[in-house]
Amino acid sequence: MLRLALFLLGLLAWPALAVERVVSLAPSLSEIVVELDAVDLLVGVLDGGERPASLRHLPSVGRYGQLEMESLIGLQPDLVLLWPDSISPAQRQQLQDFGIPLLIAEPRDLDNLAEQFAEIGARLGRPEQGHRLRQRFGERLAELRARYRRERPLRVFYQIWDKPLYTIGGRQIISDALRLCGAENVFADLALPAPQVSVEAVLQRDPEVILAGSGAQLDIWRSWPDLAAVRRNQLYPVPDKGLERPSFQMLAATEKLCEQLAKAQ
Repeated sequence: MLRLALFLLGLLAWPALAVERVVSLAPSLSEIVVELDAVDLLVGVLDGGERPASLRHLPSVGRYGQLEMESLIGLQPDLVLLWPDSISPAQRQQLQDFGIPLLIAEPRDLDNLAEQFAEIGARLGRPEQGHRLRQRFGERLAELRARYRRERPLRVFYQIWDKPLYTIGGRQIISDALRLCGAENVFADLALPAPQVSVEAVLQRDPEVILAGSGAQLDIWRSWPDLAAVRRNQLYPVPDKGLERPSFQMLAATEKLCEQLAKAQ
């Protein structure tokens, strides 16, 4: 308790913008810190998959959905980068009650992600790097939009899991990546980021393309030969899992997605 009390007193004494000790609570946000050349500020990360080599030395504060609050407090951060779904609402409230500054990042589209580079860069004392990333990202987005635009968007079902069956909703950033590539998410009307759907619902919406994480997940759909994606043999593995981590690397992953969808009719 004494350590916690001293930490909270220290928070009150630190200048609001003097960020020196940062904890990242999402792999995508950790990647952005790397892309901003600000790894020296990171003192801990939340794990979720393989880390970039430059982050392997850092202490862990838990895994996705399993934050170890005591470990985080022990690192005495003056800023926590937070993806809202990476921790429980109760733990988020704990962080707020402790008075630890939070930067909450949940980009809904690719343009919003570009702005996030500038926002995080400014907060970490890397405004020039953040501005450069935003500009490069935005310029490349414009090029991809012009190149892959279609008069009639392809109807795409993006499967993120099979048992049970999960997809992406319209407010999930991958839906915007599909739009950029001249496609539309057949479940864009659903508000949840990762809604559970039924096979019957997929059949009813009759996608022209199905994207999934593996060939085994795709082969299941061949049991429905009347499905447009099956008739046209347009069942594709997700070309780059970086689509699921909104950081600067998502730009290259989106370009691969566009190249894949460009083959579809």
